[in-house]
Amino acid sequence: MGPVALAIHGGCGVMAKLDLSEEEWAAARVDLRRSLEAGWAILSAGGRALDAVEAAVVVMEDSPHFNAGHGAALNAAGYHELDASIMDGETQTGGAVAGSRHIRNPVKAARLVMERGEAVLLAGHAADDYAKAGGLEVVPNSHFTTERRVKALAAMKEHEKQGTAAKASESEKHGTVGAVALDAAGHLAAATSTGGYNNKPEGRVGDSPIIGAGTYARDGVCAVSGTGKGEFFILHAVGHEVASRVAYLGESLEQAASKIIIDEFQPRSIGAGLVAVDAKGNIAAPYNTDGMFRGWVTPEGKFFVGTHDKVFAL
Repeated sequence: MGPVALAIHGGCGVMAKLDLSEEEWAAARVDLRRSLEAGWAILSAGGRALDAVEAAVVVMEDSPHFNAGHGAALNAAGYHELDASIMDGETQTGGAVAGSRHIRNPVKAARLVMERGEAVLLAGHAADDYAKAGGLEVVPNSHFTTERRVKALAAMKEHEKQGTAAKASESEKHGTVGAVALDAAGHLAAATSTGGYNNKPEGRVGDSPIIGAGTYARDGVCAVSGTGKGEFFILHAVGHEVASRVAYLGESLEQAASKIIIDEFQPRSIGAGLVAVDAKGNIAAPYNTDGMFRGWVTPEGKFFVGTHDKVFAL
């Protein structure tokens, strides 16, 4: 049996350091820890990477501190449209939902789509109906609303009115959650979930439910989950690109991930970040914004979480 490893992100669009009280920052770190614990409990017991990433993402979908599930961004019309995907590196299969309005945990619906094998991506009310028929919990759209997201939508609409949307902070615009894992059998998996960005057009779909863009996993290579300006993740097929650089150019995971996030995206002011794990348990978590909610557990079982430039050993 080989090493196990787990990494998560809660979005690169974190609040400025002064936007939250220390108590609120501490609460966010607690939920990052809870997400890691949920995934690690599975991996350390010999469970599957696929189960671990799903469990880790569910915790963040249920937390108000991240832009996924409860706490998700509001679109321009003032309601939530949720996206998620999951990929199994062993079988090279995946599933996704986009534009869901009622699935409490979209990552569970993505898993359902993957396992049934009838499609890779389901969208809109059909995704909601599919999840409900599959026994998953559905909730009123208002379940996902938090006061912070209501204020963020108002701020973005004001930016829009003033013509200053490009100057909005990352936290006012977007955020995502995701997880990647390597299990003891050497299998990799990735999962990503988001509410998109604040004030997005109705019907907009970003990279989070797009296999190969926001989510990708391939056994023997790496697993990737991204966060940031989703349109660019789609256009650059970021998840697949990171894996390809590792597989075909022989780059290290850190080199491959940083090449895209730092070398290519940062000079073009494309706010982005990702977490990735390779087949040896190496972890990369580059970002080019003011901060990124992130955390990981090393093969030795050591827990770490970070927000801005500071990483906390737990």
